[in-house]
Amino acid sequence: MREALADLLESVGIDTLSFENARELLEAELPDRPGCFVLDVRMPGISGLDLQAQLSQREHAMPIIFITGHADVPMSIKAMKAGASDFLTKPVREQELLDAVWTAIDADRSRRIEQTVVSENVSRYDTLSRRERQVLSFVAQGHLNKQIAYELGVSEVTIKLHRGAVMKKMAAGSVAELARMWDALPALIRLKDPG
Repeated sequence: MREALADLLESVGIDTLSFENARELLEAELPDRPGCFVLDVRMPGISGLDLQAQLSQREHAMPIIFITGHADVPMSIKAMKAGASDFLTKPVREQELLDAVWTAIDADRSRRIEQTVVSENVSRYDTLSRRERQVLSFVAQGHLNKQIAYELGVSEVTIKLHRGAVMKKMAAGSVAELARMWDALPALIRLKDPG
C-alpha cells in the first residue's frame, strides 16, 4: 500500500519519502519545503494518533492526512481536533487522495509564507528604538501626530521624525500597511514593548 501511494503521488510530480515505521520517520531529516504526511491510523509500534502528537511538537509541523481501513468516528474526530488536515477511509479513491494531498501542501506553503512574513516583520521591529515602537503602536491604532505628541510629551515635529523612521525601518509603503504589519506581529511582542 505504501509503495502504491508513493507511486501515485510521484506520478503527478509530488516528491515523496516513504518510511516503514514511525521511528524511521521521526529520525529522518526531512527536506525544508512545503509538504504533508500521509499516515495510516494503525501502524506497527505506535498509533497514528500518537505519531501525530509527536510530529505536532516539531517547530515546523506539516499537515497530516490520515488513512484508515476502519471508519472510526471518535478516532477521526480526535485526529481532526488535534489538527489533522484530512481523514480518509480505505479504499481511498485516487483523486480524493490527490485532492487531499494538494490541499495539505497548499496549506503548508501558506503557513510557511506567513511565518516568513512574520519573521521579517519581527526582525524589522527589533531594529526600532523604544520610542519608535511607541510611535508605531499609536500610529497603528489610528492616532494623529498631534495626539501622539501629547501622549508622549514631545513635539509634533519629533513625532513626524519618528514616524518617518518607523515607516522606513518597517519598509511600509503606507500607514495602512504599517497597521497590518503591527497586527501581524505576535501578540507577545506587541504587549511587552510599547508603553
